[in-house]
Amino acid sequence: MWTAGEKQFFALALLAAIMAELPSDWTLSLIKWDFLPEYLPRILFGVSVFHAYGHQWVCQLWYHPQKAGIWGLSDGEGCERFWSMLCRLIPVLRITGGITY
Repeated sequence: MWTAGEKQFFALALLAAIMAELPSDWTLSLIKWDFLPEYLPRILFGVSVFHAYGHQWVCQLWYHPQKAGIWGLSDGEGCERFWSMLCRLIPVLRITGGITY
């Protein structure tokens, strides 16, 4: 988790900060592999539907949201709303380097 590139440890720091603020009886489906052992009893695991097909069959059966009974289905409307909220950031972030066109 301390490799360069994607900087995965930022995700762990974010999870630790989020979990510290949430009530102890809440559960989140976020992470695996004993990175945050004090929070593991409160965490459920799953992968997105399309990502699940890249895993082995046993992994798909265990973590695929359509195979496990604990996950609900979504029509994608939440993600669409999220991206529509972010669309106003596009002009600000469009040019991030020193070259302008």
